[in-house]
Amino acid sequence: MNPIEAEAARLAALGESKPRLARDPVNEPMINNWVEALGDRNPAYPKFAPPAMVQVWTMYGLNGVRDADDPLGAMTSVLDQAGFTSVVATNCEQTYHRYLRPGEQLSVTTRLSDVVGPKRTALGEGWFVTTISTWYVDEEPVAEMMFRILKFRPPAATGAVIRPLMNQDTEFFWEGTSQRELRIQKCPACSQLRHPPGPFCPSCGDSNPSYVLSSGRGTVFSYVVHHHPPVPGKKLPIVIALVELEEGVRMLGELQGSDPESVHIGQSVTVDWSRVDGELTIPVWRAT
Repeated sequence: MNPIEAEAARLAALGESKPRLARDPVNEPMINNWVEALGDRNPAYPKFAPPAMVQVWTMYGLNGVRDADDPLGAMTSVLDQAGFTSVVATNCEQTYHRYLRPGEQLSVTTRLSDVVGPKRTALGEGWFVTTISTWYVDEEPVAEMMFRILKFRPPAATGAVIRPLMNQDTEFFWEGTSQRELRIQKCPACSQLRHPPGPFCPSCGDSNPSYVLSSGRGTVFSYVVHHHPPVPGKKLPIVIALVELEEGVRMLGELQGSDPESVHIGQSVTVDWSRVDGELTIPVWRAT
């Protein structure tokens, strides 16, 4: 038995973690925010909480610190140290026993179900980690969740650039970039502009989209400075900016030629072009 299997066996033998109390009771303001975001007009809300919200009440939060006996945190730490530093969620199954009511205080326990590996996947060699969580109101179990992740070792960087996914909906856009044109999908029926492109107009449902040419000018609506993990073909850090174009749509891309410390919301930018190879040219942003 290798060290990963040994630690998995130890954690599984511990059974359920100690109950962790939700930060706040089930409450109407949070329910209202949830159903508004989803557009769920079920008249049962907010008298009851949507069942799929069960995990929300016990999330650790932005500055939360995981419990020392959290089996998922403990297992991922072991795998991180073994070099399996990347993660992707693969499965999630939830079971609900009843609606939750405002004022009820939830607690959750988690146990490690199994750790399977090493397995070779398209992402790289890794281990599948499965946990089972149970939510309680007092002593009553009200929901369960099976959650599985893949912790994998990222392949060594080869210098190859990650290429965008191209399909029948985005083909016109990438044909445009090859000609140094920034194309925005337009509905010929209602003139709605849309990005990213899609098969149907979200406004009127028309399925015969056209496009217009953008001026390429806009302002930084939001941005992140990416320090880690490594990105094939890129020297970090890089700035990824969400730009609001003059035409009103927002488009994501790398902001080049700017010190990350100088980037700010509202900064004026214009499109530029990065030729990756003979087949691919991608739009990037530069400050103006």
